[in-house]
Amino acid sequence: MIRTNLNPNDLDKNLLHNLDSYIESLEDPKGSLINVLHRAQIIFGYLPHNLQLYVSRKLDLNAAKVNGVVSFYSFFSEKKTGRYVVSVCMGTACYVKGSEKVLEKCLDLLDVEKNEITKDGLFSIKDVRCIGACGLAPVLSVGEKVYGHVSADMVEDILNKFRGEENDS
Repeated sequence: MIRTNLNPNDLDKNLLHNLDSYIESLEDPKGSLINVLHRAQIIFGYLPHNLQLYVSRKLDLNAAKVNGVVSFYSFFSEKKTGRYVVSVCMGTACYVKGSEKVLEKCLDLLDVEKNEITKDGLFSIKDVRCIGACGLAPVLSVGEKVYGHVSADMVEDILNKFRGEENDS
């Protein structure tokens, strides 16, 4: 049996204070669930179950509703991710234009399986149903940056841009 931590007291108090300040600044916190979850993920890096429970209590929403939103949208993650999340679109337009080869190249270069974090903690990779940029197929995103008309040959240069950013910080 897998044990899930549902104790919000185990969450970092400083990070919770940051999230609470954001929630308190909203005109309609209860109606802003997706925005609150997005901010929580930015603050914590991911949305573990105890954080989802905290949000549900803070917004006076059913915990199942919060988890349903988190599990429905591909941009939310319940597991820790690398600093940069690489998403390869596997929707029909991208798939027929070669996104499977792009995904294979990413996995090979990063030496990970899907949904794993690289040894240096810099990247994690996932395949997604649709990024919503079908006219640019095949599409790959790294964080919020979207790359269109990507071929397997372009992947290494794209990843190196983010490795370079890491070295600059």
